Amino acid sequence: MRHEGASHRISFLQVVFRLPQMLGMIVRLAWAADRRALVTVVAAELVRGAALAFGLLTVNRVFVSLLASGPTPDKLHTALPPLMLMGAAAAIGVGAGSLSTAAAGRLEPKVERTTTVQFLERAIRVELLAIEDPEFHRLLDSAEYGTRAARQMIGQTVAVANACLTLAAAGGVLAVLHPALLPLLALIAAPKGWGAVRTARRRYESTLAWVQHARASTVVAKLLTDPLVAPEVRVHGAGSFLLRHFEGMSADAEAEQTRLARSQASTDLAAASLSGIASAVAYLTLGLLLNSGIMDLAVAATAALAIRSGAANITTFVTQINGLYREALFLQDLQEVCIEGDRRAIPEGGTAPRATPEVIRLHNVSFTYPGRGRPAVNNVSLTIRRGQVVALVGENGSGKTTIAKLVAGLYEPDDGTLTWDGTDVRELDREQVFSKIGLLTQDFPRWPFTAQANIAIGNPQLPVETHALTASAHYANIDQMIKNLPKKWDTLLARQFTGGVELSGGQWQRLGLARAHYRSAPILICDEPTSALDPKAEIEAFEKIRALTDQGHTIVLITHRLASVRHADTIYMLSNGQLIESGTHQQLLGQEGRFAELFHLQANQYQPPNHP
Repeated sequence: MRHEGASHRISFLQVVFRLPQMLGMIVRLAWAADRRALVTVVAAELVRGAALAFGLLTVNRVFVSLLASGPTPDKLHTALPPLMLMGAAAAIGVGAGSLSTAAAGRLEPKVERTTTVQFLERAIRVELLAIEDPEFHRLLDSAEYGTRAARQMIGQTVAVANACLTLAAAGGVLAVLHPALLPLLALIAAPKGWGAVRTARRRYESTLAWVQHARASTVVAKLLTDPLVAPEVRVHGAGSFLLRHFEGMSADAEAEQTRLARSQASTDLAAASLSGIASAVAYLTLGLLLNSGIMDLAVAATAALAIRSGAANITTFVTQINGLYREALFLQDLQEVCIEGDRRAIPEGGTAPRATPEVIRLHNVSFTYPGRGRPAVNNVSLTIRRGQVVALVGENGSGKTTIAKLVAGLYEPDDGTLTWDGTDVRELDREQVFSKIGLLTQDFPRWPFTAQANIAIGNPQLPVETHALTASAHYANIDQMIKNLPKKWDTLLARQFTGGVELSGGQWQRLGLARAHYRSAPILICDEPTSALDPKAEIEAFEKIRALTDQGHTIVLITHRLASVRHADTIYMLSNGQLIESGTHQQLLGQEGRFAELFHLQANQYQPPNHP
């Protein structure tokens, strides 16, 4: 929305003055992507411009030969060498154009890939708070346009360069033939330039006014084919409702396009009329110069061709300049993302944590999300020891997940200290901190990859080993599920692609458990890991998770189901970001506090109703 009509808000001359800066941006990107292709494009365009200028000058020699006195065969014989040179120049120009097109075609996808990798590298290295920041996410969204803009700017830059060289060649030829001819080119080109600018600005105004309408129309159309809403579309009959709205919105858009077409036709007619008048003036001027003897017929004919060639490119020049400026704004956003991403990147280096941390301790830790007044975690102190199951329980918004993210190194405390074996987490190498953590959450990623990749991505730094995959599948009790898949381990778990299949929620959760086992991290954080499992499978899953402590793993368990934490070594009860109770399951029930109240509320749901 910020950039759709940006080029409309400043004059065309201001856009032209910014042209060197825009070209500098794209040249630097192209140089980084493929130097050879960039040099080829530049050289080919220069050769094409030179061939055009040489061809126009050679035309003058042809006209001189043909218009000279004497027998026609002699004139043709004299004109043959310059004709051959003119043909050679045309052939060279065509060859250079083809070479430029081929090199630009090679360069465009490389520039898009380079720019995409640049901003994605920053995106995966920034702090989690940056990803969760709406303003930074807006920049990321705009940067996605910037990657496409970078590709489009290659073609636009070539078109601008070609138009500039054509104009320069035509102007240079006119200056050589007679200095008084140069203003004639501007005289004929000016109305066309005016028409192109007016049409472009009108379209930008329309785009700005209708951009939300166009996006809304696209959203409505996608809803008609979205698998997630397909059941309600059919059962509730919402399809005809959506389709009716889409048709109405499309009709409105068609009316706007009709209006633009009529306006453009009027502008083109006016521009053509003015250009025609200018052409008449130009040719009248040529006639006067001929009549006065200042210019001979051959020069006049060559001048007419040069003027026609230059004027024909003015519309392309104006249109591409406008488009180039708009795309450059998106490219600037991409560069801003790179700068901001570097500034907000996770620090590199630091003290290496132990291979298997013994004690993680939070002391008076507080943390507040940006833009919120109340702390999500407020003055919390707790201890997590190796080989234990530590449960974090509480109602929604109590701070459980935030504490888990602090423990994992995804956030840093605002106040207090969080230490790993006595070392402040701020001093640790965060990359190595992450390597000690495994995550199993209810909303874990369902990667659109094969079954094998969905498990192996738990530890992507290691080569995939069949025995490790098999062990993790057996641990999560999905051996039979894998065997039943059409292509076993190589089955694509993404139904939106040909040959892909979809798993149930419970199957996905078991696969997530296998992924966590495959990672084999010393500390496993489980956030509602069994929400999609049936009661029997849930009990089995919790037993398997607890069994990991026998191998020295530490489990941080977050759940609303208080019966599931009865075997936890320590339970921390949280409320509104504060720690209000702690102890074993039996201790907390004996305290008859908030934990006991919630536990009995849940337990009563499974009691048979009382009958009189």
